[in-house]
Amino acid sequence: MNTTKTNWAKFIPLVTVFFFWGFVAASNDILIPVFKKAFHLSQAQSQLVAFTFYIAYTVGSLIYLLISYLIKGDLINRIGYKNSLALGLLISALGTLLFYPAANLGSFPLMLSGLFIVALGFSLQQTVANPLAIVLGPITTGSQRLTMAGGINNLGTTIGPLIVSFAIFGAATSTSTEMSIESVKIPYLILGLAFLVVAIMLKFSSLPDKPEIVVEADIEVASIVRNSALKFPQLILGMVAIFIYVGVEVATASNLPAYMEKNLGFLTKDVAPYISLYWASMMIGRWTGAVEAFTDKMSTQKILRFIAPYLAFGIFLTVNAIAKHDLTPFYVYALIILVLIGADIASKGNPARMIFLFSGLGIIALIIGMSTSGMVSVYAFISVGLFCSTQWPCIFTLALSGLGKHTSQGSSFLIMMIMGGGFVSLLQGYIADITTIQTSYFIDVLCFIYLLFFAWKVSTILKDQGIHFDKKVSAAH
Repeated sequence: MNTTKTNWAKFIPLVTVFFFWGFVAASNDILIPVFKKAFHLSQAQSQLVAFTFYIAYTVGSLIYLLISYLIKGDLINRIGYKNSLALGLLISALGTLLFYPAANLGSFPLMLSGLFIVALGFSLQQTVANPLAIVLGPITTGSQRLTMAGGINNLGTTIGPLIVSFAIFGAATSTSTEMSIESVKIPYLILGLAFLVVAIMLKFSSLPDKPEIVVEADIEVASIVRNSALKFPQLILGMVAIFIYVGVEVATASNLPAYMEKNLGFLTKDVAPYISLYWASMMIGRWTGAVEAFTDKMSTQKILRFIAPYLAFGIFLTVNAIAKHDLTPFYVYALIILVLIGADIASKGNPARMIFLFSGLGIIALIIGMSTSGMVSVYAFISVGLFCSTQWPCIFTLALSGLGKHTSQGSSFLIMMIMGGGFVSLLQGYIADITTIQTSYFIDVLCFIYLLFFAWKVSTILKDQGIHFDKKVSAAH
């Protein structure tokens, strides 16, 4: 599998599942305010949507590790990568079926149960798909492929809120969420059907069933002296970083609708394009960070670094134009994207440096959002999406570097920590209830501070192990 070019024939069908993860995750941000009104929930209670969804990732990872222990072998290696992906999609499809009785009965617990099962399937899919995206081509561009897959994920996050919002509110003429709660079942039943179709497609695709795990020769030695992935300090720090990163990414978006409604007087049905822009910001950043996977030529990369983010921004504008939303408020965001491009160039492809720069900018954006009012604060909070965009592949790459034969085990531990999206959202919702929503964003500032520490500390640890990312990535820049 150690090829010199990305295997697009295998990579393209794989990223379909990345799209689904984004579609559902971002749609939760529309369900939160709808459920809050329909079921008369507090802000903290409404965050149970995010908590239930993301805690399922941890439960799924624990089930995977338990089964692997009982069968005395790795479950995914035993049944194969393609079968594991298909099984994960089938589990998610079963979860979507619960939305039908849940919507008819008006049952919040049943809604949460459906989301939990959907995310349970996603947990298995993530454990398989993330390492697979890395090995479908040269190891030097593995993180860029993962970034690109994340960009497809965020195409789903951009479209998801708009489709679900349209399904619930229709022509956007009614402000009554109580009367439209049954409309939730239709998009999720269609989504379940899509899960089944893609499961069949992947089953018969050319994806490798048991791919060779590719590691670089110069870091293989480090894994010989350790008998568990948990013996590597970069993985332990990375697990906390994934927990924190997913937490700040999800909490920022899931608390934004309540802030816009309470502080700025927005109607629930009018929040969708702004949530869409937040997740589109993730796509903008990831498309920018993935240019190295397309070409080794520095001159072409420089051009693509300006084309890719604005192409992604153009997709956001296009889908919102189709949805008949007023685009005028969003044009100013084109200037904020320039900050992202500058930070991406300054990182020089070093994942630790990129985490450090983007975390610093995330802190600045949150402070502006907390200390200003009106649309300035909204755009500041939305821009956090830009600075979260490439954190996942960078953390994933740093945390797994040097693990050698323990790479797949380390991957499952990292996927387990996605539960941070639920815990941090719930904590921020609780703080918002006892203070203000705007004040509650200081939790996200603390999250970014840890990521600053992680970038510095893990860089030092890897250098001590003989791993230098400036040296590794220089060929791609």
